[in-house]
Amino acid sequence: MNLFEQQANEFAGRHIGPNEKETSGMLKTIGIGSLDELIDRTIPASIRSRKPLDLPGAISEYDYLRTLRQIASLNKVYKSYIGQGYYGTIVPSVILRNVFENPGWYTQYTPYQAEISQGRLESLLNFQTMVSDLTALPLANASLLDEGTAAAEAMTMFFNLKNRDHDHVTTPKFFVDSNIFAQTKDLLLTRAQPIGIELVVGDFRKAAIDSSYFGAIVQYPASDGSIPDYRAFIQQVHGAGAFVVMATDLLALTLLTPPGELGADVAVGSSQRFGVPMGFGGPHAAFFTAKDDFKRSIPGRIIGVSIDAQGNRALRMALQTREQHIKREKATSNICTAQALLANMSAMYAVYHGAEGLTAIAKRVSLLTRTLAAELEAMGFTNLNTSYFDTLHFKVKDPIALRDAADAHGINFFYSPAGTVSITLDETTTQEDVINILSVFGQLTGTSLVSATFDVDDRLSNIPSAVTRVSEFLTHPVFNTYHSETKMMRYLRSLENKDLSLNTSMISLGSCTMKLNAASELIPVSWPEFGGLHPFAPADQWKGYRQILTELEQWLSEITGFAATSLQPNSGANGEYAGLLTIRAYHNANKGSHRDVMLIPISAHGTNPASAIMAGMKVVVVKSDDEGHIDVTDLKEKAAQYKDTLAGLMVTYPSTHGVFEESIRDICKTIHDNGGLVYMDGANMNAQVGLTSPGHIGADVCHLNLHKTFAIPHGGGGPGMGPICVTAKLKPYLPAHVHGTDAERRAAGNGQAVTGASGHAVSAAPFGSASILLISYAYIKMLGAEGVTNATRYAILNANYMKARLEKYYKILYSGANGTCAHEFIVDLRPFKASAGVEAEDVAKRLMDYGFHAPTLSFPVPGTIMIEPTESEDKAELDRFCDALIGIYEEIRAIEEGKSDKTDNALKNAPHTQQVIIAEEWKHAYTRNQAAFPLPYVRENKFWPSVARVNNTHGDRNLICTCEPVSSYAEEAIAN
Repeated sequence: MNLFEQQANEFAGRHIGPNEKETSGMLKTIGIGSLDELIDRTIPASIRSRKPLDLPGAISEYDYLRTLRQIASLNKVYKSYIGQGYYGTIVPSVILRNVFENPGWYTQYTPYQAEISQGRLESLLNFQTMVSDLTALPLANASLLDEGTAAAEAMTMFFNLKNRDHDHVTTPKFFVDSNIFAQTKDLLLTRAQPIGIELVVGDFRKAAIDSSYFGAIVQYPASDGSIPDYRAFIQQVHGAGAFVVMATDLLALTLLTPPGELGADVAVGSSQRFGVPMGFGGPHAAFFTAKDDFKRSIPGRIIGVSIDAQGNRALRMALQTREQHIKREKATSNICTAQALLANMSAMYAVYHGAEGLTAIAKRVSLLTRTLAAELEAMGFTNLNTSYFDTLHFKVKDPIALRDAADAHGINFFYSPAGTVSITLDETTTQEDVINILSVFGQLTGTSLVSATFDVDDRLSNIPSAVTRVSEFLTHPVFNTYHSETKMMRYLRSLENKDLSLNTSMISLGSCTMKLNAASELIPVSWPEFGGLHPFAPADQWKGYRQILTELEQWLSEITGFAATSLQPNSGANGEYAGLLTIRAYHNANKGSHRDVMLIPISAHGTNPASAIMAGMKVVVVKSDDEGHIDVTDLKEKAAQYKDTLAGLMVTYPSTHGVFEESIRDICKTIHDNGGLVYMDGANMNAQVGLTSPGHIGADVCHLNLHKTFAIPHGGGGPGMGPICVTAKLKPYLPAHVHGTDAERRAAGNGQAVTGASGHAVSAAPFGSASILLISYAYIKMLGAEGVTNATRYAILNANYMKARLEKYYKILYSGANGTCAHEFIVDLRPFKASAGVEAEDVAKRLMDYGFHAPTLSFPVPGTIMIEPTESEDKAELDRFCDALIGIYEEIRAIEEGKSDKTDNALKNAPHTQQVIIAEEWKHAYTRNQAAFPLPYVRENKFWPSVARVNNTHGDRNLICTCEPVSSYAEEAIAN
């Protein structure tokens, strides 16, 4: 390789951890002569692909960023007044730099290990408090995917509460006001059809709600910008025994009577306009807030307040028994990914501005809207709204002429099919912008000179007094303290210091693939050419995005061995759901609507059965054999038993146990022979890329976790992306979108029950969280065909190296036919419970004292840890982690031999906080040094857990999921 070729391939050396010398030493430890030999031993020959991927060659980071600048220039960043749930916003620079662009925030994992997650947990608690205050509903979760899916989650939650027996549905109807966002209506339709919900669309003022309805949804303010008073309608719905969800706007709620005070049961919406770029559709954090009655049913994650082992306040994820890995096919939601990073940004936006600052922003927006309305009316245009917050709805005689004039000024409005135009202003709108809008309308009237009188009277007569907010919000000190940049910067840093992320040490979570999230992959996400585009902008304004999306679809199809890809699903679980809907649509179109049985191995991730139920399918569980593999005999028996109704099989490959099962092709053939299709869960795709593929194996559809294999950061629990790839015969059934090329495909219903539609949307935006697709695009572009394949090879090498080092001390569960693992492996900790009283949780907490996040705990096998090092970690880091686990083994051995106390030992008391170590009194049978610095390397870069072991039971028994009143802090200080 000459110097220029070396430069083009430089990124692979930055991304892949082990160098040539380290690779040689690692192979020696494993006892294998070469990396090629290791791969041949690991991946069955029957599924091995020898053909190189048809992908572009690698390019350097510099060349990539230079090329991307040229592609970005193809996008036209117009002033967007489209609205419809997406708005321009000003991202405070202190948040942009210290959160959005900071690996200390974006490389964190989901806060399952609360002791090393207190920073993001506090921020998410702030998010919940912000949402709860603004909506005046007491219970909020820590974000969902987008507004449309949040509304769908509310609908299904209501449906399940009113119809506990899905085989005997007594209240099937859900009322949808016609004045909600079109994409929300589309998603409601998608979710409703598979489980038998009847959507009735109409005007809420004329609705006749009776006992056949379980719920209703309205938009507040409405999609046309008007501000109805929904009190009477809500009372009517409640009178029929049904529930009401209001889709709403957080900025508007600083001025409007909140949903809770109007009587709503649930409020949903997007927090995007609180400091998160539009990004051509995402990622953005949706909110979901409810009455306390729904605390056992609310979807997603809830952050709650508890105490630690020292009796100090500690935060944690509350009510975790609702997670899908517990409820499986009985789960009512498949939510796995939140939008934690974006929720943190929105929460910090509220912390930075406070109630007074947010209200001032809202009033400025509404004042400019009122000024624009007055001037347009004076020019002779008819305003169809008598009340409004930020959106005007006008009649125009010639919408095409208006569009042409607006386009010439670099302006986008929202044009309805009825020939009206909506104009939505936002935080970025200036007085100059108002003049420019007036100039556009002036061209229709022949007016060349326009002017405006900007009224500073903030009484806002455009908002009816009946729905004007009078209640306080954001009164907690956290929203009233950090308004200077100095204070904000230090607050953000204080939270970051409490959390372990990839800039601290490796996070070896099995099935979660916490690999390097390279800076060059992430930098363009902040560029305005990508962040500033509205997802419903005309196609000629996003040619740069079109090139990226098209190429990424082609590359992902090539990598998976399939014919087509949809980038719309905006999480892995949403990708599962989309894949199953595609299978369902295929069967329905081919006289197979009766095919509704989905076979799912007992070892599958809990979202698999949950997604199947949501897609209207019946789950039949397939057994595992003693080696953890799918029991092929049981599978064949069940496939034959249900051959007349078999929809398909959901299978993870390599298996959830980290093994390439030799029988996979036979398994796929069995399903096909019995009329079903094979859905492959792409959670473990990091062990396949370039060496085999779902299409080559025989699957029909798979989803890809881009936040795993393709380098999108986990962001403290989200964002995620879950595109689906399919065979040619399934291509016609991929997700569609009401604002896509198929906009004319369906009518709204106009009061009639909507019972059928072609296509289905699974996300609010046509391409899901489009801005972060840039990251995966960069990953493939800079690594090239050889690089992405080598990433897989080294992921397998690193896992087998760690396995070889650890199997001398621990029992390793499951391996392939030749004794190797795939990219992850399972360490059995169950024997230590009997021999030393040590459980898997003790090992997980003790790893924190060694400076590491625990691997995946007790999944897929209770009492174990599942380790996945990824290809990005070098040998030194792998050795540090192995040394930590070996050190813990020696600590367990000391308990077994009676050298350490069985109850008062470093494992049972882990993790040890700095406060515990430096306390004047030390009563333990082991030393402070053993507790805090168990190995020499720990002294060099000590990470201190900020709280001791968290009491989960206390948190669930005393559920507090918003910031406590100041008095509680005072009481805690007195107690201590």
